[in-house]
Amino acid sequence: MGLVIATVNMKGGVGKTTLTVNLAACLAKLYGKRVLVVDLDTQISATLSLVTPQDFSKIRREKKTISYAIAKVLKPNSRYKFETKDLITPDVCWVKGLDLLAGDIDIYDEFLVSEKLHEETVENPNIDFIDVWNGFEGSLIKDILAPVIDEYDFIILDCAPGYNLLTRSGIMASHFYIMPARPEPLSLVGMQLLERRIAKLREAHEGDKNCLESSLLGVAFILSGSSLFARYYDRVMERVTQDFDASKIFQTRIPMDVNVAKAIDSFQPVVIENPSSAGSKAFVKLSQELLTKVQQLAGD
Repeated sequence: MGLVIATVNMKGGVGKTTLTVNLAACLAKLYGKRVLVVDLDTQISATLSLVTPQDFSKIRREKKTISYAIAKVLKPNSRYKFETKDLITPDVCWVKGLDLLAGDIDIYDEFLVSEKLHEETVENPNIDFIDVWNGFEGSLIKDILAPVIDEYDFIILDCAPGYNLLTRSGIMASHFYIMPARPEPLSLVGMQLLERRIAKLREAHEGDKNCLESSLLGVAFILSGSSLFARYYDRVMERVTQDFDASKIFQTRIPMDVNVAKAIDSFQPVVIENPSSAGSKAFVKLSQELLTKVQQLAGD
């Protein structure tokens, strides 16, 4: 069974998508792993980091985004007859084994969610609404991934910043989560808030055998070029080491590198667009560290 990893932070702009697509590309290209990137963010940044806007338009016209998988969960008796595997775009960026379940601008209809949960509550008057909600939240992304999880070594979920339904469901469907962060105080606040929210999420789903016990794989720092941030860097890192065990902090830090940003213009990860750049080499090293962590945890 594939290992599901969510990349998540309460705060946006911390390099979450950059981390997701570059780790995925490294695992597929350098280690021959079968990797699926799942875009759970309506900004579709992960999608547009792996395919061009023209290709995304085609994917959307062909109804091959995750929004259709979610719609099928909400309306199981609808006209949608496809399986999850039918929505996946294979070998993106011309890398064998690097696949994409594309995101969408309109990822799900909140009214349909409310309608489905209301119907289930009415049909099961002995069940509290909160239990119906928790059941849906805990199973949504897991059920979408279930038909394909055995086909991949890694499934990496690019979660939206904040704490919406898909982010929570993505965490509950994951074996591990990674927190990308900038060396700045507000990024640390986002990490602290996320840890508290995840603790409450585990509480709410305690005893639910269908949900995975997602645990922190590590905090990955992506450095910022601002002199203001640099002034706080040592202080922030000291606070991080106080809040997290050393084993939960990736030693590899992604340096400031304009090539990482430039790669976005080519709709490819920097490890593919410019493999000799400092940023690319750091992502390669980070992927090695990730594999070591996973192997150690598997041994335990």
